[in-house]
Amino acid sequence: MSTPICEIPKNSREAIKFSLGEFKGHRFIDMRVYVQEEGKDQAPTKKGLAVSPALWPEFRKALAQVEEAMVREGWLDREDLEGQG
Repeated sequence: MSTPICEIPKNSREAIKFSLGEFKGHRFIDMRVYVQEEGKDQAPTKKGLAVSPALWPEFRKALAQVEEAMVREGWLDREDLEGQG
């Protein structure tokens, strides 16, 4: 069982899809790369990450640390992050 949440285009053929899933009674947040092949529906790849809801708070903290590092290293400006989310 999977509940789609949102999608981010990665490039012209791929997208990162976010969904809530459950497998054998275990719930997870799935972040997976999907590929669009000519004449076919989008299909999931093995590239992805499933995070337990129990780990979500730590995952969010880690993402905040990554954002700070990108700003510190000049990969993004703080303004790039404002108004997002």
